[in-house]
Amino acid sequence: MKTQFFPALKLTLLCVLLFAFVYPLIVLGFAQLAPDKGKVTFVEYKGKVVGAANIGQKFDQDQYFNGRPSVVNYNAAGSGGSNKGTTNPDYLAQVQARIDTFLVHNPTVPKAEIPSELVTASGSGLDPHISPKAALVQVDRIATIRHLSKEKLIALVNAQTEEPLLGLFGTEKVNVLKLNIALEAVSLEQ
Repeated sequence: MKTQFFPALKLTLLCVLLFAFVYPLIVLGFAQLAPDKGKVTFVEYKGKVVGAANIGQKFDQDQYFNGRPSVVNYNAAGSGGSNKGTTNPDYLAQVQARIDTFLVHNPTVPKAEIPSELVTASGSGLDPHISPKAALVQVDRIATIRHLSKEKLIALVNAQTEEPLLGLFGTEKVNVLKLNIALEAVSLEQ
C-alpha cells in the first residue's frame, strides 16, 4: 500500500495544481487577448443600459431584427443547448415550427433562403450574433413595418457588420442588439 499511496498522492496534488490553478490562469491569459478582455460589454441607449452586447437577447417583434433562437430562453444564468440530435423527431418538429413561424412573419422569403441560424439555437443558447445574410433576409419585413427604404436598411446592416477577428478567425457577423439600437436611431430620424 505504501508504494501506491505516495505516487497517488503526488499525482492528485499535481492534478489539483494544474487543473485548479495553472489551467484557469492560462484561459484567463487568452481571454485578455480577446475583444473586451472576456468581460461583459453593457450597451446603453438614451442613457440607460439596455443589455449586454456579448449575450444574446430576445427580439421577436416584427419591427426588429430577430436573433438566434435560444433553448434556455436567453437566461444568461445557465447557458446550454438542447442536446437533441439532428434526427430527433422532437428537434425536427421544433425547427419546422420555427421555419413556419419565420415564413408567416417574412412571406417574401423562400423557405430555401432561410439562414439556418434563424431556426436553430446555438450551443450556448446565448449567441448575440447572426450572419449578415440572416440580417439581410429580414430587411423586407422591417422596411414594410417601419416605412424605411430597403437601401437604408441594407446600408445599416452593412455598417453594423463586424469583420472576423484579425481578419482570420471566424466569419462576418452582426450583433443583433447593436443593430436594433442603430435601427431605432435611424427610425427616429425619419
